[in-house]
Amino acid sequence: MKKTPLPHPTQRLRHPRALACLALIASFGTAAVATEVQVQPAPEAKAQTMPEVVVTAVHEHSGITVTADPKQPRQPIPASDAADYLKSIPGFSAVRSGGSNSDPVFRGQFGSRLPILTNGTTTWGACPSRMDSPSSYISPETYDELTLVKGPQSVIWGPGASAGVVRFDRTRPNLTESQVQFDASALIGTAGRNDQSLDFLAGTENAYVRFTANHSQAKDYLDGNGRRVPSSYDKWNTDLALGLTPSKDTWMELSVGIGDGEARYGGRGMDGTRFRRESVALRLEQTNITSWLSKLEAQFYYNDADHIMDNFSLREFKPSGGMAMTRAGNPRSTTSGLRIAGTFELSPDTTLVAGVDAMRTPHSKRAGSQTVAPSTLPRVPDAKFANQGMFAELTHRLDESARIVGGLRLDRSEAWRYSKTPVNVLPDGSLVSNHRKSSHEPSGFLRWEQTLQSGTSVYAGIGHVQRFPDYWELISPGNSTADKGNAFGRLKPEKTTQIDVGASFKGDDWKLWLSGYAGVVDDYILFDYSGMGSAARNIKKRMAGLELGGTYEITKGLSAQGTLGYSWAENRTDRRAAPQTPPLEARLGLDYSNGPLSVGALWRIVAAQKRIALKQGNVIGQDFGPSPGWSTLSVNMGMRVNQNWKITAGIDNLFDRNYSEHLNLSGNAAFGYPGGIRINEPGRTFWLRGDMTF
Repeated sequence: MKKTPLPHPTQRLRHPRALACLALIASFGTAAVATEVQVQPAPEAKAQTMPEVVVTAVHEHSGITVTADPKQPRQPIPASDAADYLKSIPGFSAVRSGGSNSDPVFRGQFGSRLPILTNGTTTWGACPSRMDSPSSYISPETYDELTLVKGPQSVIWGPGASAGVVRFDRTRPNLTESQVQFDASALIGTAGRNDQSLDFLAGTENAYVRFTANHSQAKDYLDGNGRRVPSSYDKWNTDLALGLTPSKDTWMELSVGIGDGEARYGGRGMDGTRFRRESVALRLEQTNITSWLSKLEAQFYYNDADHIMDNFSLREFKPSGGMAMTRAGNPRSTTSGLRIAGTFELSPDTTLVAGVDAMRTPHSKRAGSQTVAPSTLPRVPDAKFANQGMFAELTHRLDESARIVGGLRLDRSEAWRYSKTPVNVLPDGSLVSNHRKSSHEPSGFLRWEQTLQSGTSVYAGIGHVQRFPDYWELISPGNSTADKGNAFGRLKPEKTTQIDVGASFKGDDWKLWLSGYAGVVDDYILFDYSGMGSAARNIKKRMAGLELGGTYEITKGLSAQGTLGYSWAENRTDRRAAPQTPPLEARLGLDYSNGPLSVGALWRIVAAQKRIALKQGNVIGQDFGPSPGWSTLSVNMGMRVNQNWKITAGIDNLFDRNYSEHLNLSGNAAFGYPGGIRINEPGRTFWLRGDMTF
C-alpha cells in the first residue's frame, strides 16, 4: 500500500498519542508514590466496572429505559466507537464501511432520528456522506454510564428524537475525603488491534480533577475467506475535567477535550485522514434549593468537528475508484449550545422537569487535491442550522405501584444554505429562498407504568415527534440543487406517531422482558438512488417491531441468556418494503462464573432479509438486494487475579465464517470491490484484554 504524505492530516497524531502514553505512565507513578493523598479502592458503584462475566448482550432493567456500563469488557471484541458498543443492545445494528466509525441504526431508524449525546452535549459530524458520524467521535470506555430511552418517550434531551435518545455520561464523582481512583485497560488482538484506555480521578470532597484518555488502532482485517478488507484505523481521545463540589448540593464542572484519527474505508471512494474533535463544556448543578425546587441545572458547550478526507493518502490512487483525479475535502461543523432545566416538586406525588435548550451549527468546507492541500485554501460556508426548544416532562405517582409520565416540547428550527446566488431557479421558473424555518414543531408523549407484587412490571405509551430535516437531507449530497427537485425548499419535517408497550417478569432464578412498538411516519424522508447520485423526498411510512430477552440461572454460577430483535417497515407511498431495515436477529449466550474464573459463549443468529427496496435508502446506504442468513459463535474467558486486576480473552467468529451484514456500504472499485457488493465482516478474531482498578 502506497501512502503519500500530506502536510496536514495525520502528522499531528503522533505527538498527542505520545502525550497520552506519558499521561498513562505519569498516572501509574502518581498512584504509586502518592503519600499525602490516600489511595483507596473505588466505591461500590465503581467496583462493578470489572464484572465476573464478559457482557454479550445488554438487557432492559426498568420500563422503556436501558442502562449499561460501557467500561465492562464485552464480546464481540471491545468497541472502538459508540456504534460498536450499541450493537450489544437488542434492536441496534450499524452501517459498516470499514474497521471503525460505523453509523448506528435503531429499529431501522438512522441519523438525527437517534440523537447521541455525550454528557448532555451534541456533536454533529462534518462529512457530507457521514464518514465521521457523531458516534465515531465517542470512545465508550471513557464514560461511566450509557442510557437509552426507546422511541418518542422523552422530550427533555433535544429535538427530533423519533427513534430514541442515547446518552453517554460521566457521572459526578462521590468523594468524601482525599482520594485517588485509577482505571486502566489494554487490549491486543488480531489484525494489529491495539487499544489503551485510562480514567484517572484525584480530589477531595470539595474539588477534583479527572483525566480520561483512549487510543484504538487496527490494521486491515481478513474476512472469513482470508481476503483483506481495507479497514485500518488509528484514533485517540483525551478529556480533562475540573470540578468543584463545595457542598453535597452544589456541582460545577469545566471540561475540555480533543481527539483525532484516520481510517481506511473499503466501502467508500475516499478515506478519512483527520477526525479532529475539540470540545469545551461547563456544567452547573444545584440541588435541594427549596421545598418545591429540588434541582436547577445549566449547561453550555462548544463542539468542533474538523474532518479531512482524500483518495490518495491511505490508498494507492486509481481512477477506477470512481474519481478521475486525486481529491481532498475538508468539511467542518461546529455545534454550540445550552440547556437550562429545573426539577419542581409540585406535590409529594408529582414532579415536573422543565426548561429550555438551544443549539447552532454552522458548516463549512474546502476542497483540494494531492498537490493542493485543503488547509492552504480559504473555508467556504455552505450551511447553518439553528434550533431553540422548550420542554416540560411530568411524573405523577398514582399509588405505590403505578405512575403516569408525560411530556410536551415545542421547537423552532431554521436552516440557511449559502451559494453564489441568493436564490435558486426551479425548472418551472419559481424562486426558492436560501433560508427556511419552522415556527413550531410540537412533540409530546404520555406513558403509563405499573409494577405488580409478583415482580412483573408493564408499560404502555404513545408519542409524537416532529423532526426538522437535517444537513444531510437538505444540503448533502447535492439534494438542494434544482435538478434534484430542490430538497432544501421542498422537504417537509417528519411527523412520527408511535405506540410503545413492554413488560418484564421475574422469578427466583429467571428474568424475562419484552418491548414492542408500532408507528406511522408522515413525510418520512427517503433517499432515491435510481438516477445519478441521490435525491431525497417525503413518503408515508409504517413500522413495527419488538425486542425481547431473558436470563435463566441453570445452577449456581451457570446461566443462560438470550435476546431477539425484529423490525418491519413499509413504504406506503410506493406500496413496497421500506429500505435499510435490519433482519431478525437473535443472540444466545451461556456464562459460567466460579470464584475468580469465568467462561462464556455467544451464538449470534441473523435471518435472511428479503424485504428490500432496491436503490432506496438513506444518505449513506441503500438496499443492494436480499441478504442470506448466517450465524457466528464466539467464546470468552476471564480471570480475576485479585481485587484490582482482571484478564479477559476471547475468540470472535470461532469457525471463521465468511459473512456480511445486511446494512452495508457498497464496495469501492479502487479496492477491487464492484459497486453493489457488501463489505464482509472480520473472520476469526483473537483478543486479550487486561483491566486494572485502584
